[in-house]
Amino acid sequence: MKDASARFLQKAERGIAGAERVVDFDAEAATSRAYYSMFYCAEALLNERGLRFRKHGGVHAAFGEHCVKTGSIDQKFHQWLLQGFNKRISADYGIEVQVTTDEAREMIAQAREFLLESRRLLETSLEA
Repeated sequence: MKDASARFLQKAERGIAGAERVVDFDAEAATSRAYYSMFYCAEALLNERGLRFRKHGGVHAAFGEHCVKTGSIDQKFHQWLLQGFNKRISADYGIEVQVTTDEAREMIAQAREFLLESRRLLETSLEA
C-alpha cells in the first residue's frame, strides 16, 4: 500500500474515533467527521490507482468510475459517500436542519464499514 493511502486510512480511523467521542452531544459534528472518514477512504482507494483530486466532486465522480463501475467495491459505498456529503453540508451550513443522534450513529457505522472494506481491498491488492 502506498504511504499516502495508508495515511488517508489513518485519517479515516481518527475521524471515526472523533465522531464516536462527540456523537452524544454534537450529532452534527459527528456527521461531519463520519463523512470525512468515508471521503478519506475513497481518496485512499483512488490514490492507489495514481489518482488525486482537489475537490470533493472530483473524488465522488472518480470513486464511482474507477472503483464502483469496475466492480472493485459495492455501489452502496458510493451511495453512502454521496449521502454523507449532503448530510455534512446540511449539518455544517444549515440552520433549519438537525441531525439526530441516531442518524449520526448510522453514518458512523457506515464509515466504519467503509474503512474496513477499504483496508481489506488495499491489503488484498498487496497480496496479489
